[in-house]
Amino acid sequence: MYYNPFDHALQENPYPTYARLRDEAPLYHNEDVDFWALSRYADVSPAFRNHGLYSNSHGVSLEMWDVAAQWGLEPTDLVGFLAMDPPQHNRMRALVSRAFNPSRVAGLEPAVRALTRQHLDSAFEAGSFNFTATIMAIPMDVISELLGIPHEDRAEIRQHLENIIGRGDGDTDLPDTFWVGVEALTTYYKALIAKRRAQPREDLISALVTANLDGEQLTDQEIVGVLTLLNAAGNETVTNLAGNAWYQAWRHPDQRAIAWAGNITGWIEETLRYDGPPQTMARQLTRDTVIYDTMVPAGARMLLIGASANRDERVFPDADRYDLTRDTTQTQMLAFGAGVHFCLGAVLARLQLRVICEELIARVSSYEIDETGITYTHSPTLRGFSTLPTTVSLR
Repeated sequence: MYYNPFDHALQENPYPTYARLRDEAPLYHNEDVDFWALSRYADVSPAFRNHGLYSNSHGVSLEMWDVAAQWGLEPTDLVGFLAMDPPQHNRMRALVSRAFNPSRVAGLEPAVRALTRQHLDSAFEAGSFNFTATIMAIPMDVISELLGIPHEDRAEIRQHLENIIGRGDGDTDLPDTFWVGVEALTTYYKALIAKRRAQPREDLISALVTANLDGEQLTDQEIVGVLTLLNAAGNETVTNLAGNAWYQAWRHPDQRAIAWAGNITGWIEETLRYDGPPQTMARQLTRDTVIYDTMVPAGARMLLIGASANRDERVFPDADRYDLTRDTTQTQMLAFGAGVHFCLGAVLARLQLRVICEELIARVSSYEIDETGITYTHSPTLRGFSTLPTTVSLR
């Protein structure tokens, strides 16, 4: 069998391949792209937690692996503290996490609900719309409000983020559009950072500019890395998860009825398990290690396929069944990772998804999706829809 996360056809339906990996090659080696992959929950879950053996030092995606050697940049310049291990990671996370404490996130709910209603209203007025385009405006505005990005700049920021995330079919190198996006965002963020240094406001950029931990402050480049990470991860995760939930509920009308009866938590959590946006995370093996009777050398590029682990029938009974009544409290899903690198924005993502789902259920009695018009987001790390044509009937 052959597994290549950069293949567009695989990205559109990776789960049969994941099942084969779990059964036939729980340790898989792709010599062409030069990586090893783990796909079973029993392997992926402890690997996420063992940063001493599975290091984040090169970032979390394969195509960024050689970025320092090729372009004179550090992975931290692109993804901030995602490319760090403790203790450096702890310093950065401690500074940024102050913006994501549960009470501050909970306080965002009125703003999230107002933004959600605003964007849904215009879509519902049309009756037929691209669900993805409608939903993506919500986390874009939420993150922008959190960071302090002006309204008039948000469409431009979104385009730069799309350039950073998009990949060509089978392309294992970072495309030119990636660098265009990075350069544009870096220029924009540095100008905004300079403004906040001169005149701080009540936003996250100002908090990062003025943050002080044991006498240390963040550099401009460190702040740029954090802002790029928060904007990209915050927007794409919520947008793709909402689209996947909408699509899976449409494909499974019996489960849609359960969601519409009020089981919103089950709808969100089962979608995270069954078809969550984050698919893979890259790590570097720090020492020679025997895995499944094979010696994997230190320095190896390891791909942890969390989306496969979440479908592992050894852990989740009847794992390929979309079941909103499933008890997801007994075993931790890996959609947001695990250990010290567990997604910092998971609480905010769940809040946004809950509000979006509540508002959809309150207004929509039924809906149809035109499958002939569906297009996918093509990324080796994220799964979702670029176009999800939807027609709604309102209550």
